[in-house]
Amino acid sequence: MTHSLREARQSLGQQLRDLRKDAGLTGRGLATLAGWHSSKVSKIEYGKQTPSEEDIRTWCQHTSAANQAPDLISAVRNIESMYVEWRRMLGSGTRRRQHASRRLESNTKLMRWYEPALVPGILQTAEYAHEVMRRVIEFYDIPDDLDAGVAERMERQRILYRGDHRFHFILAQQALATMVGGVDVMVGQLDRLLAVMSLPRVSLGIVPSHAEYRTPVNQFILFDDHLIHVETISAELSINQPREVALYRKAFQHLTQQAVSGAAARNLISEALDHLYGLQNDQSTTDPP
Repeated sequence: MTHSLREARQSLGQQLRDLRKDAGLTGRGLATLAGWHSSKVSKIEYGKQTPSEEDIRTWCQHTSAANQAPDLISAVRNIESMYVEWRRMLGSGTRRRQHASRRLESNTKLMRWYEPALVPGILQTAEYAHEVMRRVIEFYDIPDDLDAGVAERMERQRILYRGDHRFHFILAQQALATMVGGVDVMVGQLDRLLAVMSLPRVSLGIVPSHAEYRTPVNQFILFDDHLIHVETISAELSINQPREVALYRKAFQHLTQQAVSGAAARNLISEALDHLYGLQNDQSTTDPP
């Protein structure tokens, strides 16, 4: 659980605890009135459990605070939106998720994106995206709308060419080597990276594999200065607590300082391409006539 999620639960719990105390109720007394297990009130008040919307209504009913229920329910919904399981988010397939990303990106002036192992989604070729999203569908066992999801991801890329948006991508060198879809797919993808580097609103840096360890890192996207998306295996985290946002900005600054750009980045991509061309030649010489 992120600090944002934990602090949001604790803040809500504090508000609910104040309502209980103002009503002159003990935790056990409120649990008895609500028909709950005796430990439920304590778990909610100390941020160990997120109450449901019905829990909030019941709490406010027994503490004579029905007028505060709408604001507290809104707080619960905000907490729920901080942590969204992939199975729930992708329950209808991949297209919906891609469409939501497109809306968010269209409202962002500066996007800063760090990827340790893969090429960022809005820089992917259709072939590369097809292989990545195919794996997502298989792994999470979700409805197969692969073609629609890829098409929506390609639509997202229009933002690179219009409007006043700016993009700063940092990739770990591993992202150039992670094999996605085979050699031909990778050659096309690395060629694509070389092409997007020339776009006026795109900055692309690569952290060399030999770079010194300086900061804890994981995949993340910073939307302007107010929202972070972090992708974990089980869920996507949305982080907007200012102190945490500042930490991610600091991490991105460190990564930027370690990354090479311009001609040096092109050289790393070209080296990765040369390796792939070698693999292609090896394949052609071993293929049966």
